[in-house]
Amino acid sequence: MGWHSTPGPAGLGWGLLAATFCGLIPYGIVVAGVRRQRLTDRHLRTLQQRPAPLLAGIASVVAGVAVLVALDAPRQLIALVTAMLTGLAATLLVTLWWKLSVHTAAASGTVAVLTLTFGPAFTLALPAVVLVAWSRVRLGDHTPAQTVAGAALGALVATTVLIPLR
Repeated sequence: MGWHSTPGPAGLGWGLLAATFCGLIPYGIVVAGVRRQRLTDRHLRTLQQRPAPLLAGIASVVAGVAVLVALDAPRQLIALVTAMLTGLAATLLVTLWWKLSVHTAAASGTVAVLTLTFGPAFTLALPAVVLVAWSRVRLGDHTPAQTVAGAALGALVATTVLIPLR
């Protein structure tokens, strides 16, 4: 989205900045938790261990939105990061009582964002969401219902937040 909203090196910089707050820092928090043995694994398979890393991820994304706004980042990028923040918050709420698939939520949200940004041809990526869901069930990490709910949540949040904000 950074490159799309601002072609060239500046767009790449915007994208890397957003990726740092939305991906690198939250994943680093999870990896650190596993290394310190506070978390059993990087996939957060244990429901009770999910809220703290999700809250830390939310804090990182909030900081990312603040930095992007302060630096006058492209509106589309701020909209994307805000949609990610909303998706994380919704996931956290569900996670308090049920183990929703974050993987399928992220996959379907990504397909929704790509489709909204680049056109309906990106709906051809929907089989990737199905493959992610299948893999989560096959690994024994989720039930089919948890993957379907994750996919629905991801697409719904991405669509309802991104459209009015971009």
